[in-house]
Amino acid sequence: MSELDNEEKKHNQKIKQLLIDINSGVSTKISSALKSLQVNGDLTIIRPVVDLLKTELNHQIETEVLNFLGDLKVSSAASEIIAILKDENYIDQRQKVLSTIWNCKVDYSEFLAEFVEIACEGNFMEALECLTILENLEGPFEEHHVLECHLHLKEYKEDTSAKDPQKAVIMSEIALLIKDFDLDTDD
Repeated sequence: MSELDNEEKKHNQKIKQLLIDINSGVSTKISSALKSLQVNGDLTIIRPVVDLLKTELNHQIETEVLNFLGDLKVSSAASEIIAILKDENYIDQRQKVLSTIWNCKVDYSEFLAEFVEIACEGNFMEALECLTILENLEGPFEEHHVLECHLHLKEYKEDTSAKDPQKAVIMSEIALLIKDFDLDTDD
């Protein structure tokens, strides 16, 4: 076994132990494991950390989990977070996960259409979080992403089911923002 293989094996064992600790239910172990995962973790740990939000957590640990997600710095983490947001198994955690994105260091600009889709499908608070995220995206945005946003907004507008009036206001603001993005597309 090469030294590189041995290092990888040690790393995998450490990650496995940290994942056991975050699922221990013991606040001190969870907190310590989250701190260690920030340094030693990889993309495979994002979903298990979000899974913590499905459990009964004290306020301090929930805050640490949300801070952990908001402190992600690897750009490839964005696609994993988006996959979680679109996963039906995480609907109850979606608003909390969305709240970690708007101030995150990771660029989510390529997921413009996904945020508009989530805003259209979600509740008022999810739409509000998406609006905040959209307002904080730097762009430039690709034309096909902006066009996809317009399609989601058109479907939302044409949906004849009863709409939350507060959410409708947020959706109007999102539509105006997307219209502004039309001017800032990266052709």
